[in-house]
Amino acid sequence: MRKITKIKTKYYSKEILKYLLLVGEIYTASAFPRSFPRNLIRSIDKFKKEKFSYSFNYLKKRGLIEIKREGYDVRIALTKEGRKRAGKYQIDDLEIEKPKNWDKKWRVVIFDVPVSSGIIRDVFRRKLKEFGFYPLQQSIWAYPYPCHEEIKLLREFFGLNKKQIQVLEVSKLEDDRFLRKYFKI
Repeated sequence: MRKITKIKTKYYSKEILKYLLLVGEIYTASAFPRSFPRNLIRSIDKFKKEKFSYSFNYLKKRGLIEIKREGYDVRIALTKEGRKRAGKYQIDDLEIEKPKNWDKKWRVVIFDVPVSSGIIRDVFRRKLKEFGFYPLQQSIWAYPYPCHEEIKLLREFFGLNKKQIQVLEVSKLEDDRFLRKYFKI
């Protein structure tokens, strides 16, 4: 059985990584290098001080963040491995917002990922299924709500281009009754 503090530390670490991915890096002024985590902790309301401190050390030990002293400032930034991990967390937590009213347009995602990138293709397909897309064919999926930004983020995360993954916005789809029934619209 895992300790509860370990689970919370990993949760807070995940949130710190996602935050650093979003803002790039954090600078904090400190005359004393050992005091900078305390100064930073004071400025972050979301985390409890103790949990943040454990999480910060956890990330540093695993080489996911780097700390550089620049004069009286201390810079905290993601390492290359930290960016990968933060990107994965961002993708794991990605959701598509569903508006109250359907705009009567279908979003059709088509993709052609090479066989050599089979794992990427399978993970992308699994993410579409997780979002709730409906498979029209193996590499053509339909969805009734806006999702361009989310698909763009997935495309960038997997290192694919616009020729490999495209989102079409379709105002009319031949006999879409089965889709309307599937999506309950």
